[in-house]
Amino acid sequence: MTELFLAIDVGTGSVRAALIDTKGRIVEIAAREHDQIVPQFGWAEQRPLDWWDGACAAVRTVLDKAEGARERISMVAICGQMHGLVLLDDAGNLTRDTAPLWNDKRTLNLVRRFEAENAPESYLAESGNTPTPAWPGFKLQWVRDADPEAYRRSAVAIMPKDYINFRLTGEIAMDTGDASCSFLMNPATHAWSPVMIERMGLDARLLPPIRNPLDIIGHVTEDAARATGLRAGTPVMVGGADYPMALLGSGACRPGLGSDSTGTGAIVTMIAEKPLLDPEISNVATIEGNWAPFVLLETGGDGMRWARRAFHEGKLSYGDIVERAEKAPPGSDALLFLPFLTGERLGQHRNSRAQFFGLGAGHGVEHLHRAILEGIAFAMARHIRIMEASSGKRLERMIAAGGGARTKLWLKIKASVFDTPVLVPQEPECGLVGCAAMAATATGRFSRTEDAAEAYVRYDEEIAPDPAWAEIYSHVQPVFDRLYHHSKALYDDMDALASLIRDRQSAAR
Repeated sequence: MTELFLAIDVGTGSVRAALIDTKGRIVEIAAREHDQIVPQFGWAEQRPLDWWDGACAAVRTVLDKAEGARERISMVAICGQMHGLVLLDDAGNLTRDTAPLWNDKRTLNLVRRFEAENAPESYLAESGNTPTPAWPGFKLQWVRDADPEAYRRSAVAIMPKDYINFRLTGEIAMDTGDASCSFLMNPATHAWSPVMIERMGLDARLLPPIRNPLDIIGHVTEDAARATGLRAGTPVMVGGADYPMALLGSGACRPGLGSDSTGTGAIVTMIAEKPLLDPEISNVATIEGNWAPFVLLETGGDGMRWARRAFHEGKLSYGDIVERAEKAPPGSDALLFLPFLTGERLGQHRNSRAQFFGLGAGHGVEHLHRAILEGIAFAMARHIRIMEASSGKRLERMIAAGGGARTKLWLKIKASVFDTPVLVPQEPECGLVGCAAMAATATGRFSRTEDAAEAYVRYDEEIAPDPAWAEIYSHVQPVFDRLYHHSKALYDDMDALASLIRDRQSAAR
């Protein structure tokens, strides 16, 4: 009976468990869904107990599917959604039944206050990141102010996958990836920053030990064995945050490689040897010991979703929209689209607006659709150039993941805009493959996680830049960049105008 690894992924929509063989192939997979709770607009939270129940159910399901799996599992590796704040007391009980998630915006006023009181050069080197409502440091501030009793009773603040580790082993730690996006870890020392803790007005006692993702955090306890069906004593790794794990499991694990994860939004990443300290860039520590500077565009696939609704009342499929976009030439006959339908995540202009520019009588709906696909690629390329300039390293390959990786036209547009080949992994469950690569390294099959990823990750195809398209796009990109910068002067005016119109409409009712 062959050896197996157990991977557990605590996602926003479900907990998944997978049995993976020593060649990196998923043998069995099961999922248990859970809901988001939205107490009020802009809030999003979940119950950690639901994650644990889901993990138990998913693990039991895969164990039942594979003969002798319980005895064949040599290592458990867990990854999970980032930024969800879980608070435990000194007995390991939750002090708040729910955890605010990565997409929770309740800390927005705290972020704005921090930005007003602190210049970027005073905190970038200490935190490695720009303020955003996602970071757990701001969530901890919110609990301190809004639920002081829970804050007082709490002994430790951890992330979603850390809670599953705790329930499995009784041990508590946080990996470098999750810690690096807390707004509280010094990227140079990989330790909690006394400067940031003091500046945020937080209690250092709440921060857990920071450990390497490949460390063994502990072993499955008797209680956890009864709950999950696992063998007591099975080793469990510290594990990692889901995004760094997915980078590893897609093969994006050395400087010069990039990742395009396009779903509703789009995360563009370029692996670097050190964090890139820029107000428009976020940084997360990777599994193999590098850094992943990244930018999140709020509008990725959501641009196509908007076009489907706005132009076709939802009656066309996404395939139909892509088919129409294919009829327009590269460059969309000099029609540009700024893809900021819901603003931007970072920088001084979170209130940026989407726009078509250059629209003429000769343009049709096919130009509009292609301009949307191209505009998102140009916005991604703008950030890639910033990261290339900061790191001194050119992007060599882009690895595509998410729903956007299934749209061949879009991949060819991106490859040509980036002037870089785009690779598509065969296995879309990159986070689970990353867990397996970690487990294989920890059990001695590989000396480095990069070697494990190279052995485990296989690619369907490589999309090469089209030379003719790339030549056209090289002339369009500078115009896109200038349009982006010139438009910034109008965003505050647009906010004021929108407010005035709303007020007039309200008064007229």
